[in-house]
Amino acid sequence: MRVLVTGGAGFIGSFITDRLVKLGHDVRILDNLDPQVHAGGRLPKYINKEAEFIKGDIRDYNALKRSTKGIEAVFHFAACVGVGQSQYLIKKYTDVTIGGTSNLLDILVNTKNKVKKVIVAASMSSYGEGLYRCGKCGDVRPGLRQEKQLKKKQWEPECQNCDSVVKPVAIREEHEQQCNSIYAITKKVQEDMVLNIGRTYNIPTASLRFFNVYGPRQALSNPYTGVCAIFLSRIKNNHPPVVYEDGLQTRDFISVHDVVEANILTMRSKKADYQSFNVGSGSPLSIKGIAEVLSRLYGKSIKPQVTDQYRKGDVRHCFADMGKIRRQLGFKPKVNFQDGMEEFIEWSKTERAKDGFDKARSELTRRGLL
Repeated sequence: MRVLVTGGAGFIGSFITDRLVKLGHDVRILDNLDPQVHAGGRLPKYINKEAEFIKGDIRDYNALKRSTKGIEAVFHFAACVGVGQSQYLIKKYTDVTIGGTSNLLDILVNTKNKVKKVIVAASMSSYGEGLYRCGKCGDVRPGLRQEKQLKKKQWEPECQNCDSVVKPVAIREEHEQQCNSIYAITKKVQEDMVLNIGRTYNIPTASLRFFNVYGPRQALSNPYTGVCAIFLSRIKNNHPPVVYEDGLQTRDFISVHDVVEANILTMRSKKADYQSFNVGSGSPLSIKGIAEVLSRLYGKSIKPQVTDQYRKGDVRHCFADMGKIRRQLGFKPKVNFQDGMEEFIEWSKTERAKDGFDKARSELTRRGLL
């Protein structure tokens, strides 16, 4: 097939490209080489030489239209990434993620094309706070913790019905998406748009809700990228990883290699059409524990700085129920966390890691977002 990967020079998109090329597909990349992700706006060294590269922006309707010429499948990965930054770069996030997606869908609906499948990169952030189990009330969604609770350093959510202590459990695709940031809202809208137009025009579409993806090629100099990359950048620069609350909040981490596998299965299977799937490990890990593992594997005795401070809009626990994608597509993560982190660290030793965390933190603080 002829495949278009928007955002194909980025972290996940580039690995998707590599796998598609290896499988014998004819791949075209569309990427604007955003300097926040790609230093100096330069094409990364890892870009697959067998793929066609077009420098262009999904906000540019005509450039995107040219990129879809002859294409049979689209992996739509182009978007603005970063929760904190989205709370003040509102227009940019909506223009890129929602506006760019509207361009793509308008082209598919209103121009002659050969596209037979669209896969969109969705996000676990659209769930907001995760799912919990109350001994009295069963499964509950407490929602965001109130600021008065956080000021008392009472970190764990309580049942919204009876105020009992609740236990985090894996969240499923059918649970309501309770967005807490502009980033999450744009990703939810993007997902909804793709699935809606797919159903309307019988274009097979699917969305994959990625949890915390880590691995080589993740931008170490982008202070709004994933927590693993931020921590690793700090450690490389001999600065302690900064951990909010008590560090015992949990997330679901998955290797980029497993994410690629989930995408390929989705492309191949009709069972994926018009569906949303969680893509995670299904196993929660604490943020403090992640920082400690990275420091140990890097060979440094840097302990995380646990601040006992909170960030507005942060969730306490969220991890994936992987039952649906396992049953329907046969997907199961294969890369264990230790091996994945070791690969990530080895790659990072050859990369520059400009630590912009403190600058980003100062900006968020100035805007009252911390």
